[in-house]
Amino acid sequence: MTRRITPAVAAAFAAIYLIWGSTYLAIKFAIATLPPLTMMGIRSLAAGGLLYMWGRWRGGEPPRLADWKAAGLIGALLFLGAHGGLSWAEGRVPSGVAALFIATIPLWMTLIQASIEGAAVFTKRTVTGLAAGTLGIVVLVGRGPGTLWQGEPVDPLGAAVLILAALSWSVGTAMAQRRPRRTSLAVTSGSYLLAGGALLLAAGSLAGELRDLRVDAISPGSLAALGYLIGFGSVIAFGAYAWLIRRRSLAAVSTYAFVNPVVAVFLGWSLGGESLNPRVLVAAALVVAAVVAILSGRAAHREAGPSIPRTAETARAGRSYDAGRRLPGEASIHRASPRNGRQRDVWTPRAPLRIDDQPERR
Repeated sequence: MTRRITPAVAAAFAAIYLIWGSTYLAIKFAIATLPPLTMMGIRSLAAGGLLYMWGRWRGGEPPRLADWKAAGLIGALLFLGAHGGLSWAEGRVPSGVAALFIATIPLWMTLIQASIEGAAVFTKRTVTGLAAGTLGIVVLVGRGPGTLWQGEPVDPLGAAVLILAALSWSVGTAMAQRRPRRTSLAVTSGSYLLAGGALLLAAGSLAGELRDLRVDAISPGSLAALGYLIGFGSVIAFGAYAWLIRRRSLAAVSTYAFVNPVVAVFLGWSLGGESLNPRVLVAAALVVAAVVAILSGRAAHREAGPSIPRTAETARAGRSYDAGRRLPGEASIHRASPRNGRQRDVWTPRAPLRIDDQPERR
């Protein structure tokens, strides 16, 4: 039976589709007069502080020292490597094209999943998606005769940084999903943002950004774009995403991955004055098709996975376990004692998360 689309659900999907798709152009406007690493560091610290305080106010436990150490590593991958690389590369690559490179994250996630689960993840759809995504990147950076190659190819250094940024996000996501979460999602995400933001500011300082920064040269447009990235990109859209994954299937929520680059390319062309030539259009079609194929292939792999035989342990538990369902010893959620008058869900870690699950993003 089809689930009814309520106004709240429609608004949440609009947030992750449109807001996240528009953040690429917002970054371009922000770095017009703000240094990229420093700008992204301010964004991460501000958004992380808001999420962390909100999570603590809702009863989330503070992270332990070991959690902060993990947050430093994961924050370095997600925000210093991925967001920092993206903001720096957008000084050399159009925002819509940058979105196409970042949209290859499902390709990297599939390869990471294969390194853990084996070659069984390579269904016909995922292999087709990997080939299409690779071809899309070749179209963006390649040279040759004919209409397809009209316009200058993407700056090779910018392209390399964007590919590494997508890889960094994928590795950080896999690490975050496999690490047991002892407190609320907001506190955990806030700790990642805070750690990543501090590292971004440190990297910006080492790169001489703070030394060369002229406060009187910062434009109102850059400040407005930074505010949009903090309030809309990191708080509202992430809140909508966290709300949606509790109410809709992962497959449905994952559709943002192929809507975002379309939105980014259109906004870059219509509002950012970026070129929309055959090279970009063909690459966009290939990358979007690749993401669709990979996401559908991963869903088919989960549904068609081999059944886990009934064992003495499962017999004692009174049930058998099929692939894709919670296995004996996996994490569970229970209701903890009230704190500040509120009950809260607490994650009880017993086994790592599967990396199929969607990343905590932006």
